[in-house]
Amino acid sequence: MYEKHFRLRERPFALSPDPEYLYPSRVHQEALNYLRYGIEGHAGFVVITGEIGSGKTTMLQSLLGRLDRNTTVARIVNTLLEPRELIEAILLDFGLDPTGSKPALLHRLAEFLVQQRLAGRLTLLVIDEAQNLSLPALEEIRMLSNLETEKSKLVQIIMVGQPELREKLRLPQLEQLRQRITVSYHLQPLDAEETARYINHRLKRASAGAPLEFPTDVTNLIHQRSRGVPRIINVIADATLLFAYGLDRQGVDVPIAQEALAELDATGVLASYQNEGALAAGNSSVSIAEAQEAMRLTDAVRQQERTLVERERELRDREQAVTAQQRVLEEQARLLAATRAAAASADVTPTAQATPSAVAAPTATPAAQIPKGRSTQPGAPGSTAMPASSPQKATAAPTTQARASDGIRATPPVSRPVFRPSPNATDTRRPPAPQVQVQPFRAPVRIQQVGFWSRLRRAFFGVTEPEAGA
Repeated sequence: MYEKHFRLRERPFALSPDPEYLYPSRVHQEALNYLRYGIEGHAGFVVITGEIGSGKTTMLQSLLGRLDRNTTVARIVNTLLEPRELIEAILLDFGLDPTGSKPALLHRLAEFLVQQRLAGRLTLLVIDEAQNLSLPALEEIRMLSNLETEKSKLVQIIMVGQPELREKLRLPQLEQLRQRITVSYHLQPLDAEETARYINHRLKRASAGAPLEFPTDVTNLIHQRSRGVPRIINVIADATLLFAYGLDRQGVDVPIAQEALAELDATGVLASYQNEGALAAGNSSVSIAEAQEAMRLTDAVRQQERTLVERERELRDREQAVTAQQRVLEEQARLLAATRAAAASADVTPTAQATPSAVAAPTATPAAQIPKGRSTQPGAPGSTAMPASSPQKATAAPTTQARASDGIRATPPVSRPVFRPSPNATDTRRPPAPQVQVQPFRAPVRIQQVGFWSRLRRAFFGVTEPEAGA
């Protein structure tokens, strides 16, 4: 409309983010340097924030236009998406199939990133207006950063948004995401000097002949009303050129700028731009408060779930302990019953076992009780013989003959029992019962005696014993 009047190729203060009109101010140049460092250094996350209309999108367009062909870029502009929808949008922008389950989508994306790395290409994911992402969506982006090799990330992620993005990233729920941000920069508004340079830079870019310049007093007035925000600067400067064209002026001055500002105030255009930032900040605060409340409730539910899991684990441990104790008691009862049964069987078993040919004999008379003069020679009357199975050899004792004059009859010999262990004994708790072998009883041989008593027996009892020497 006024381009020919001011010899301009196009409108210099259009609101479209044209990277050709990017003014390399100090803050914008620093932001570009941070972006280049994050991309070339293979940083995980790069976050650039700034006020509404601060030139974030224009700067981002300028950066993407300078990338070489070895960089694959996926740019997400509409960020009002759920986590799964965000993954589908990323796949679509990379030219991949977005159908299938979520694990299949992630697997397809990982394969694509690996193929790009093997081909020597850099993969870049740019998310504009990132302040609109929900907390689950931001967490999903953090999970995407886990796709990495041993030395570098498979995908570089750049998030650009308004100051409320920084507020969200300060939430404790996004602590892990905040720790992975390696490059972060906030665009500050332009000062008065940079505002003048910004306006004249855009006029020079759009000029077809001698460039038009705004005087310093006009740029100072514009800076005062715009607060150094590039978008509001564009609105005021464009209205000033329009009023100068309407008045058929070849230049601009302070009265024309004041008339343009008055018209903008009257129509509410300038007020709407000035209130846009405050309104967005208020909405962001409400959304952040709601998100904090939702995350608080989620944390409370998770805490209750963890408490229930702990209680279930304690109950399971107690049940296992009770089961183990029951097993121990059952084993002890079994061992006690086996011990009692063995003791009962041992009491029934006889303590002494005899062979079939064995005959019970009277208790053996100790050798000390045998009167002197008795014969202990084997085979002789009054002698004690050792059993045939005894390993010891019987020793013959000296024969003692009774005196005929004492008239005492010889004591009959008594057999001593020989104790031997039974070969059939199996009780290991007690010593084996001895086996008793008894020698057969032999009648004592009567010694012929002569004398008074012999004759007396013959007289009274009718004993007919030959006298000695008869």
